[in-house]
Amino acid sequence: MSKIVKLKKGFDINLAGKAEKRIADSPQPETFAIKPPNFIGMARPKLLVAEGDNVKAGTPVLYNKMQEHVMYCAPVSGEVVEIKRGAKRKILEIKILADKEMEYEAFPAHNVSDLANLNRDQAQEIMLKGGVWPNILQRPYGIVANENDTPKAIFVSTFDTHPLAMDNAYALKGDDSNFQAGIDILKKFTNGKIHLNHDLNGEVSSVFGNVQNVQHNKFSGPHPVGNVGVQIHHLDPINKGEVAWTISPFGVAQIGKLFLTGKHDASKLVALAGSEVENPQHYKTYTGACINKMVDGNVKGDNVRYVSGNVLTGEKVESDGYLNYYDNMVTVIPEGDYEEAFGWILPTSKRLSFHRAFGLMSFMNGANKEYVLDTNQRGEKRAFVMTGAFEKVVPMDIYFDYLFKAILSEDFDNMEALGIYEVVEEDIALCEFIDVSKHDLQDILREGLNLIQTS
Repeated sequence: MSKIVKLKKGFDINLAGKAEKRIADSPQPETFAIKPPNFIGMARPKLLVAEGDNVKAGTPVLYNKMQEHVMYCAPVSGEVVEIKRGAKRKILEIKILADKEMEYEAFPAHNVSDLANLNRDQAQEIMLKGGVWPNILQRPYGIVANENDTPKAIFVSTFDTHPLAMDNAYALKGDDSNFQAGIDILKKFTNGKIHLNHDLNGEVSSVFGNVQNVQHNKFSGPHPVGNVGVQIHHLDPINKGEVAWTISPFGVAQIGKLFLTGKHDASKLVALAGSEVENPQHYKTYTGACINKMVDGNVKGDNVRYVSGNVLTGEKVESDGYLNYYDNMVTVIPEGDYEEAFGWILPTSKRLSFHRAFGLMSFMNGANKEYVLDTNQRGEKRAFVMTGAFEKVVPMDIYFDYLFKAILSEDFDNMEALGIYEVVEEDIALCEFIDVSKHDLQDILREGLNLIQTS
């Protein structure tokens, strides 16, 4: 039976520069990259290729020694031109110079009717070798799922409420059969439900609305209502010892493509958005694309921040950097490397503020005003101030002030009691945005998750 959940807590960040629903006529990037740091928990990556090797789309290029059967595959065919390393020879990027004509590794292809005859072990072997398994993330911890686990449920959020987020239905237009096939395969891995969660206030696309073998749920409210962690909290919360899986709509469709076509198809639609973009629009490319072809000649100024992903949880990259594995957008906003005297107290209607004491007139602009925000934090780290504001922007029954303090003091019992198993970085990103103490709360949470996981 479907469920309708209406939430009031949260905070929408309405930024200028949303990508228009058109696909740019732009050449493909010359290089693509796989970045092991994108995969949380990959402490011991093992390379399967060397510089100068030729690979096809779907060729395994590395694996994690802690999960040796999970293959991380090349998104495109071409030559491995560089293996970039950091401190202690940590692998940062595996760069591939793409071929003009794509070549694919051959995996078993199936008719729709054949999928029902596959058992879990057969489906799992294809997914592990075919490079689509990393799409599945495990709660708790937000790491790539363990293939030996049986999750109590699987959760898919069909809508994204992050600033300037892409419309998933637009990105997957025409992928109805691939998405359904992906769901049918995922159903083999759980005895529980697959929860497919929709925006109550939006039109449900046929890509998602006609899907079978799922429980359709609808959510409404401000951000972070589109976060799968918030949805899990209100549908089937995670307790100690339980495991749930989450996967993006793109990941579901990619699994379906692997089984229906026998190809590791890493093609995706990527949104270029942000106030500093001349023509915010979409680009058809592949996972790990270099962003230079998107941003060259399409950015208003020089002093800008390029972000792989959204402004709350994304990562800073250079203008010739690479799209992160799980991202489907690039955001460009002004760099905030300046000082502003008395900026915290001057009344203004141009600054977005959750706390009405700061930017005193911003709340008078209305919900539809689009803001141009930069990266300036307008302050430095200071004492941890307990304001009670975090609970106003995250619609979960968790006392976040106390959770963060438990993490900082390495209090394992209180971390567990206060709900650390239910959250990952994206769920508390708004807390970091409104935090008057200017702490890196996402990093603090990850430290806590690592402590719990390794304890």
